[in-house]
Amino acid sequence: MLKMTVAEYIANQLFKAGVRYVFGIPGGPSIPYMEAFREAGIEFILTSNEASAGVMADVTGRLTGKPGICHATFGPGATNISTGIGGALLDRSPVIVFTSEMSDDMLNRTTQMNINHQKLFEPLTKATYRLNPGNTVLVMESALKLCREPYPGPVHIGLPSGISDTEAEMTTTTGHMTENIHYHNNIQKIISQLEKSRRPLLAVGLTAARLGLRNELLSFLETSKMPVVITPMAKELIPVDHPCYAGVLFHSLSDYLEDIYEKTDLVIGIGYDPVEFNYESWIPDVPLIHFDTRETDFSSKVNVTQFNGLPGDWFDILENLNSGALIFEENLIRGIRNEMNSVFNGFTSHFGPAAALKILREELPDDSILTSDVGSHLHLIGQFWNTHENGKLIITNGWSSMGFGIPAAMAAQINYPEATVVCITGDGGFLMMAGEIITMKRNNLPVIVVVFSDGELNLIKIKQSWKELPAYGTLLYQSDLFGADIFMGIKVLRADTAEEMRKATIEALSVNEPVIINAAIDPEDYKWLIVRR
Repeated sequence: MLKMTVAEYIANQLFKAGVRYVFGIPGGPSIPYMEAFREAGIEFILTSNEASAGVMADVTGRLTGKPGICHATFGPGATNISTGIGGALLDRSPVIVFTSEMSDDMLNRTTQMNINHQKLFEPLTKATYRLNPGNTVLVMESALKLCREPYPGPVHIGLPSGISDTEAEMTTTTGHMTENIHYHNNIQKIISQLEKSRRPLLAVGLTAARLGLRNELLSFLETSKMPVVITPMAKELIPVDHPCYAGVLFHSLSDYLEDIYEKTDLVIGIGYDPVEFNYESWIPDVPLIHFDTRETDFSSKVNVTQFNGLPGDWFDILENLNSGALIFEENLIRGIRNEMNSVFNGFTSHFGPAAALKILREELPDDSILTSDVGSHLHLIGQFWNTHENGKLIITNGWSSMGFGIPAAMAAQINYPEATVVCITGDGGFLMMAGEIITMKRNNLPVIVVVFSDGELNLIKIKQSWKELPAYGTLLYQSDLFGADIFMGIKVLRADTAEEMRKATIEALSVNEPVIINAAIDPEDYKWLIVRR
């Protein structure tokens, strides 16, 4: 068997798994691994912040289905990257995060930058390992498998200083370290509930989106028509003009959906992941059948019967619905949808977030990839962005970390270099990751960054108002965010009217380079469009 160093073996295994990028910031001990990546044909993408590297690995894993890989050095590098790793855990993305660690003789010593990385990453990952030449083969095989098993998620591997150039022991592995998942399926009870139901409601979520069940879902709805509500990260699974599509839970104006689900006698969850929005936050007092790939924890308030297995089995079981007896009120669904759109359009006569979003919907190509940061604007995007069959909407709704939008867009552009990639962020999220603009420029990534700038942390301000409290600790700046038409060498196009927004969008689409659109919006829309919770 060919002899390889630890660094060479890691790079070789990653390349064989389809990995072509590693995101991160190096330290001294990283140098041999970076060289091994380069020689194996894997590009190291230097970021300005390790948290960005974690997000980029997360989004790469989502888009490709192959492990997203990121790297950080000791201590502060590891704590920084942990923010992105939490996203991979709760947004369910296959990721492997490598961190440099102290050598065995310094591991428990008081020394610069030294913390216990295993304890740091234990609650943020599916597993955390400390590598040595003897376990390199087992750890790499286990990590590559485990990060992709349901639910996909991150695995941490600590790289002790001094082992990179040591020969990896090519021992034959006897098995993989994997999760032990138990299934308890009461199929007869499920069939009985399906046979009794006359007004079922389908709730579709993140697992279904990750598994790409669009065709299966649409085929099922052809014969069994029923209202469908979705969680924000599953937005692409059903066209917004489909007769069964009611709307998105949790996001803007979702309280209108109560008229749909208050009439149901059975909720059917298809790949619904409560990490986005717990069932008990909205489900009426009716039975729930929950289909997923693995067992889910539930509140005692929910009358649930679970089925854990493969999607083909889910739809086979659903054939027990008496489709001919189902009551389907298409006019009710259409009426609620039209009313929600009418309310949204009522806010487009002045230059606020609704008007800016409407212009972007009209001007961007249907196959655009849109990433959104966290904030008030995400609630509008989650409900009113029209996803098309070939377009993509990339958000975080399990981890919901501000600063997600810009690194997510960079990862999307790297993996889809020919695509139109647009990031919509608030000014708070932009300021968190503003340093990545130089990463975007250095790597020639023609991302359009749209900043909805209102000078405040608007969502927090709104939640303060719900408690009848004054705005406090939410002011970001006064006057203009940029104050110039260039930021870090990238053109800034300012828009404070609908006409200027449309002109800026068309100009940004006409150039093959990164552009920032500073959309100076009136944030007043938000307090009317965001659902109070």
